[in-house]
Amino acid sequence: MKRDVFQAIADPTRRAIIALIALQAMTPNAIAAHFDTSRQAVSKHLRILTECELVTQDSRGREIYYLLEIDKMKEIDEWLEQYRKIWETRYEQLDVLLTELKQQEKQERNI
Repeated sequence: MKRDVFQAIADPTRRAIIALIALQAMTPNAIAAHFDTSRQAVSKHLRILTECELVTQDSRGREIYYLLEIDKMKEIDEWLEQYRKIWETRYEQLDVLLTELKQQEKQERNI
């Protein structure tokens, strides 16, 4: 079953794993050391992240390192961008309204 990136980031543990490997490639054991859960549970999260193409595996000798795929993270950013524009417009409207209310209040005090 093909998963999408939003299924991957829906889980807080997977988001934490993404944050860890964003800084440097890590082995499953190194990742698991950051969580109060079993190595098998971390492996399941890594499998989902791999299926979603957010992480890739890099074999170095007998060790497997997981690396973050930055380009795949752009898919999330592009989706969020549409909402970011809406939020910015609403914040600008709120700023205008607050400025108007402050001016009105100031005028009422001067009368």
